[in-house]
Amino acid sequence: MTTDAGEPTLTIDELAARTGVTVRTVRFYGSKGLLPPPVIGPRRVGHYGPGHVARLALIEELRQQGMTLAAIERYLRQLPAGLTPDDLAIHRAVVASWAPEAVETVSRRELERRAGRPLGEEEVERLAAMNVVGPADDGTFRVDAGLLRLGVQLLDVPLSQETILAARKVLIEHSRAAAHELSQLLRGEVAERATQDVRSLSAHMQPLVVQALLTTFQRSLREELGEWLTGSRTD
Repeated sequence: MTTDAGEPTLTIDELAARTGVTVRTVRFYGSKGLLPPPVIGPRRVGHYGPGHVARLALIEELRQQGMTLAAIERYLRQLPAGLTPDDLAIHRAVVASWAPEAVETVSRRELERRAGRPLGEEEVERLAAMNVVGPADDGTFRVDAGLLRLGVQLLDVPLSQETILAARKVLIEHSRAAAHELSQLLRGEVAERATQDVRSLSAHMQPLVVQALLTTFQRSLREELGEWLTGSRTD
């Protein structure tokens, strides 16, 4: 079964495996209205699409940041209606930016559980090239928890590894340049303030700045792609 856009749908077991949660958790979130109901197909089997995957990933990110169920419900109610999976991914990226870097050491089995799929040697090597995972002792792996889901999604993107790494380099270089310019602006603003005030301002500004950067980048990329596709059709 596929969505209207031709994307394959998932059963509840496949959705749980893809997102690294239990079937019971998926049903619990559904009962609380945090996840929209699945599309019921033949034999009364529920089918979940990309929107469910993205929304569940956002819920889990909020939960990992220490939000209570009531707080998560309030957060989701405030989201605009009709958000696409890409929009939800941006919200999740903003939430993830609140947390400090988290590198964990896990077994191969745990790595695959968190990835939501089996990983072949070539796929592990691609994740390592993206600095998402790295070999540790006794066959274990160091995993950047904040990047794992994104890295796994990139495994399915029909681009060469060289292109993905080149894109990563571009993003890092420009992100560091933007971060440097913004930090200079903030330093000038808070130069005469107490250390505690500076830390408080930084804590409040970080998610706002990240969201602004993500939103601006998303719009700019959409415009660039639109111009490219329009030019391709007129050539």
